[in-house]
Amino acid sequence: MKRLQAFKYELRPAGQQMRQMRRFAGSCRFVFNWALAHQKALYEASSTARFSYTALANQLPALKKELPWLVECPSQALQQALKDLERAYTNFFARRADFPRFKKKGRRDSFRYPQGVKLDQANSRIFLPKLGWIRYRNSRAALGTVKNVTVSHACGKWFVSIQTEREVAQPVPHARRAVGIDMGVARFATLSDGAYLAPLNSFKRHELALRKAQQAMSRKVQFSSNWKRAKTRVQRIHARIGNARRDFLHKSSTTISQNHAMVCIEDLQVRNMSRSAVGSLTAPGKNVRAKSGLNKAILDQGWFEFRRQLDYKLAWNGGWLVAVPAHNTSCTCPDCGHVHADNRKTQARFECVACGFAENADVVGAMNVLRRGEAILSNKGQDNARFACEVNAEVVASAAGTRRSDFEAAHCRH
Repeated sequence: MKRLQAFKYELRPAGQQMRQMRRFAGSCRFVFNWALAHQKALYEASSTARFSYTALANQLPALKKELPWLVECPSQALQQALKDLERAYTNFFARRADFPRFKKKGRRDSFRYPQGVKLDQANSRIFLPKLGWIRYRNSRAALGTVKNVTVSHACGKWFVSIQTEREVAQPVPHARRAVGIDMGVARFATLSDGAYLAPLNSFKRHELALRKAQQAMSRKVQFSSNWKRAKTRVQRIHARIGNARRDFLHKSSTTISQNHAMVCIEDLQVRNMSRSAVGSLTAPGKNVRAKSGLNKAILDQGWFEFRRQLDYKLAWNGGWLVAVPAHNTSCTCPDCGHVHADNRKTQARFECVACGFAENADVVGAMNVLRRGEAILSNKGQDNARFACEVNAEVVASAAGTRRSDFEAAHCRH
């Protein structure tokens, strides 16, 4: 079977190459916004009409004559910006993302090469059209044939993401165990066998430093040199927080996916769980300060990213992920099946009021999650478990210029 995988590295460009990359990213952003404006204008004139990628690409030569500075950017990168818009519209109409939005300078600046790239891993360098050879931090080997390359800017640094394709053997799970996972704040992930992962709380660890950096930035004159330096410090702290969280999630999901053939996890609606409790003037909320702290702790965990990583890593190892409803998992007795809110005496203690079964509340939740996952598989049949839509809804990354919405895909990955 074929496997598509991306390998991301930090670039080490020269000064002229950095200036060129900024121009390329700006040109692609301009073309994306120009095409989106054309699409919106056509939609206002006729609600059923829409430009295709081919129609927009055919207008690029005339646009280059009108704006000569676009010629400096590789033509393929500009065409890829139009393909990003086409994909954004596709995701919107498939109810996987919100309507495409205009791109802003300094936010996720990037451009992509579909071909013409040369990779020299032995010397830790990569050749990019109209940029030449650029060195990069060769932290691991890129396996497979290079399909496309994306250059992106974040927190003052440039990165290259190399997507490769290679043939791999049909994965067969080495592990034979199934496990249920209960997600939480006091414990990041509690497994049904009693083990648990302590939360990293990367934002909380850097919150004081971030607050001081943001306060220093607020005292500077906006867009001055001092303001830009203060902004860079804030961005570096945010990057440190995100890097630590991603590292923790990757290590945790890799360990779980390698040691289990099936993982059952709660289908949590994080957006609803982290909704503000402020309310309105006529109906003010209650315990707003406490709810704000809880929301911050929930969003600091990265539950959705953890589920996304488990999804594809289990598939690579021959296992699969089962998403089950989270309703009453923490107040259902796994021994007698009695459901009552009083079963959970405290945040950490579970004691059934009917049979007296006592255990840690998170472990009980994980046990119930595992049983619900096994019930889903038994109802659908073992042979068709991989094809059941209830087992694993498709998790699709948002295209450029879009963000994820409340809607989820209605079909299965397999």
